[in-house]
Amino acid sequence: MPIPTPHINAKAGDFAETVLMPGDPLRSKFIAETFLENPVLVNNVRGVQGYTGTYKGKKVSVMASGMGQPSIGIYSYELFAFYGVKNIIRVGSAGSIDPDLHARDIIIAQGACTNGSYANQYELPGTFCPIASFELLEKAVNETRKTGVNFKVGNILSSDMFYDDAASAMRWSKMGVLGVEMESAALYCNAARLGKNALCILTVSDSFNYPEENTTAEERQTSFTKMMEIALEIA
Repeated sequence: MPIPTPHINAKAGDFAETVLMPGDPLRSKFIAETFLENPVLVNNVRGVQGYTGTYKGKKVSVMASGMGQPSIGIYSYELFAFYGVKNIIRVGSAGSIDPDLHARDIIIAQGACTNGSYANQYELPGTFCPIASFELLEKAVNETRKTGVNFKVGNILSSDMFYDDAASAMRWSKMGVLGVEMESAALYCNAARLGKNALCILTVSDSFNYPEENTTAEERQTSFTKMMEIALEIA
């Protein structure tokens, strides 16, 4: 496919090899304006803001994914397949279902369970297990240790439903799943299929166990800076 693509109007070379990918376009803007030197807006199709600048002298990009597996599936595929991006680090939020994780703690997603059907397109004779790039995972663990923030590494659930009528999220905790979000399984599938690297770093924004700790939309947009700094350091 030639570029620009249907969903990204950037030119060849506009993106760095590593892209940070929050869900929220306003979080993308916040990361670019807060951490990057000389950020340039390279994509704004449908308001999905993508920026490229430098961080400590290294070219880095940040672009939003939108919400849900179909949305991040589109943007990450186009970045990997057509723009030469090698690494995508999702920097998102999650609802914790682990009693040891509280608001603003960090989850590094080693694997991503899902109740969705994104991997069905590959017609595999079984169930595919979407996992992170070990290289990025190892770097993220080492950087997170330096911050002193409480964190866990393990499985997450990428759910296709935010309002789950069956209220089934807590059942996943019986299998050691740490938290619930909505994008990472599709990102990990795309990375596997295209021979690229992907990692998901999540800040706990709310908790099924401690609802009194839940954060606001503005806090999720601008205050999860530890996660952002970890991702930038490994970029």
